[in-house]
Amino acid sequence: MKVVNWLDKHFEEAFLVVCLVLISCVMMLQVIVRKIPGVQPLKWAEEFCRFMWIMSVFFSLAYTIRNSCMLRVSVVIDLFPETIRKIVNILVDFVVAAMMGLMAYNSVGVFNKILASGELSPAMQWPMSFVYFFMLFGFILATVRGIQMMIIHIMHFGDKVATQLEQTIADAADEANAGKRAEGGK
Repeated sequence: MKVVNWLDKHFEEAFLVVCLVLISCVMMLQVIVRKIPGVQPLKWAEEFCRFMWIMSVFFSLAYTIRNSCMLRVSVVIDLFPETIRKIVNILVDFVVAAMMGLMAYNSVGVFNKILASGELSPAMQWPMSFVYFFMLFGFILATVRGIQMMIIHIMHFGDKVATQLEQTIADAADEANAGKRAEGGK
């Protein structure tokens, strides 16, 4: 059960960290290789980093949905009573899940066309279907996360929810207290 809980909280985050580390290492290697006289730059580095970036973009969809850090106009929503805010959050979750589901559905056709074409990437000769698979998987995962957040918001409908301003003040107080604890621990 611990593994499932860890995956629920950190699956996308771990993938995004791996992509960022790979991008950083390959780009640093490319810079170093270019500075060595007589050595040809890596032909595959730019393409590899582009593919990692594309994969991270589609995984970040699910990450932002699961962590409730999507861009929202919370100032307007915070003007409503708490019950209305909760209903709006559930409606937003529904719309997000529906849109991601629609994108996933349409991605199946795109993925199948690329798979059937057998197209390879120019530098690394990877099947382009591999790259497009992450688009499809990202939309499917984002759909699942949207449904998951809708269920979480429904299950916790009776809980007290802070406005964005209240949450920001509470987060700032937590950071200030953590800083005081860190200073006191030295």
